[in-house]
Amino acid sequence: MDDLLLEYLPILVFLGIALGLGLILLLAAAVIAVRNPDPEKVSAYECGFNAFDDARMKFDVRFYLVAILFIIFDLEIAFLFPWAVALKDVSMVGFWSMIAFLSVLTVGFAYEWKKGALEWE
Repeated sequence: MDDLLLEYLPILVFLGIALGLGLILLLAAAVIAVRNPDPEKVSAYECGFNAFDDARMKFDVRFYLVAILFIIFDLEIAFLFPWAVALKDVSMVGFWSMIAFLSVLTVGFAYEWKKGALEWE
């Protein structure tokens, strides 16, 4: 039974250090933080306009376009990492299918760039 508990000792030490470091960082942030907020800093802000205005007001769609573009390219990276890690074990079909996937995303990126979706005015 003692051997079994000794196998879990490194995990318990790691959890203790992680918990202690987390508490130290939280307390340090609470003690050291500057408490001088101005009204602009504490105001609600979402998508480029005040959150408590008229619900029927016009808003800029570019905020959502940038968010969608971020999600698309974030998913590209999420698919690319496992593929890159297992690249030596991937067959030629897997390699060329990922190249096709990346080329479709590259064409989409070039189209968005050409249309000016990435420009902020």
